[in-house]
Amino acid sequence: MIDRSPGRLRHLPLAILLVGLAALVVGVARPHATVSVKREEATIVLAIDTSRSMLANDVAPTRLDSARAAATAFLAEVPKKFRVGVVSFGTRATVAVPPTADRDLAAAAIADLRPGEGTALGDAVLLATRMGRTAHTSDGSVPPTAVVLISDGAAEGGTTTPEAAAQKAKAAHIPVTTVLVGTSSGQVERTLTGGYHEIIRVPAKPDTLRQLAKGTGGQFFAVTTDAGLREVYQRLASRLGHRSESREMTDAFGGGAAALLVVGGALSALWFRRIPVP
Repeated sequence: MIDRSPGRLRHLPLAILLVGLAALVVGVARPHATVSVKREEATIVLAIDTSRSMLANDVAPTRLDSARAAATAFLAEVPKKFRVGVVSFGTRATVAVPPTADRDLAAAAIADLRPGEGTALGDAVLLATRMGRTAHTSDGSVPPTAVVLISDGAAEGGTTTPEAAAQKAKAAHIPVTTVLVGTSSGQVERTLTGGYHEIIRVPAKPDTLRQLAKGTGGQFFAVTTDAGLREVYQRLASRLGHRSESREMTDAFGGGAAALLVVGGALSALWFRRIPVP
């Protein structure tokens, strides 16, 4: 005689036991899951466009000033063990500061950026890639590297095309995240001989930056305001501070299966135990 009837719940113990057995079978198959883990060391290279078109004020106060301010704020968000390098590019690409853990040094390099001519965008990517490949962690290994390139997208001059630079970065497994600064209505003023002024239209050009990011496994962002640029940097800092890692989940499935089998067995014993008839 059964002392009580579990009613509709009579199938629950069996269901729990079956789920437990299924989890056990899956665990034997050594499943893996991709999880996000905090990075301890890495190198980030900020490549900032200092060409004349970055003086346009469609992103107040100017494209370059906004890029500088947001890059400085970015330094505060990046994990302390990360090293940050800075590349500036106008007519040619130059190292403003090699990868360093000294945030004050990196911030000073960003503050010292001055506008020039041309936009050697491909040279900047190539230089940033080389900087990343030569960086080493405290144990001598090469850390993961990412390049963040800020520009209005108009590639002019230089000795390396953006396409060729993208191939080099991809081969080195270095993603290039690109940030387009500016709008289609940007313009700058140039003083001519005799005191005359010339207004030059410098619309932002996203195509090159979009293709560069896609070709290297990076991300593309387009921002039209100073606040938007800061938000992009915050998102990048969070993403760069973690990496995806494949981990075996056998123990998790095994532990879960054992727990389910115990619960199922306990419920079965509780609900369907037989008691002697008096």
